[in-house]
Amino acid sequence: MAEQGDGALVILPTFNERATLASIVDRVLAQIPRAHVLVIDDGSPDGTGEIADELANDWRVRVIHREGKLGLGTAYLAGFQHAVSEGYRWAIEMDADGSHLPEQLPALLDAARAGAGLVIGARWIDGGRIENWPWYRVCISRIGTAVARGSLRSQLRDLTSGFRVIDTTWLKRVDLSEISSNGYGFQVESAWLLERAGCPVAEVPITFVERADGRSKMSLGIIFEALASVLTWGVRIRLTRREK
Repeated sequence: MAEQGDGALVILPTFNERATLASIVDRVLAQIPRAHVLVIDDGSPDGTGEIADELANDWRVRVIHREGKLGLGTAYLAGFQHAVSEGYRWAIEMDADGSHLPEQLPALLDAARAGAGLVIGARWIDGGRIENWPWYRVCISRIGTAVARGSLRSQLRDLTSGFRVIDTTWLKRVDLSEISSNGYGFQVESAWLLERAGCPVAEVPITFVERADGRSKMSLGIIFEALASVLTWGVRIRLTRREK
């Protein structure tokens, strides 16, 4: 069981993150030494899983090996289940590629300790910024966020951010089986699920840094798939309200 009352589980889904994983884990544990790290590797062919096993020599690090690329959403859902079943207070989502800075974790945890059930590390608020993205990536992200907010009538300003702290008491209150997205749309759908449930949300400004090593897993296909899901959910909301 995790340390009760103040236990944080940092969930790191990985696929071909050999170049960055060890550094990220070291930096996370330097910032929050009492946290535990759960690496969920989807059978990375580059040896990420073996590096994760070496890191697990530290008792604070655990590894789940999965066969094949099962996707971001299922990895986080597995991590959430582990966090709840093992008694952690907070489940933390972040990338293992260096895009999310572990040095900003304490600020997100402070917001969670202050009472937020969901803390989002936000790029599109005062103080938030992005480093080393080309202009078209910025445009795609901002437009996607605006479409998601409008379609879902959400008050959140960075629905697509994957740097988060979630109070596990709220994970117990919602039906995670409702989440159908597995890729880019997972972040939108999971935040929206918590927001609809009345979960108190805080958005904390972060700096998002484009990865220096490896290749981004984002593609136009993933983006369009998420956009189609968001528009479908938006139509469903409006039809349901008309029926009432």
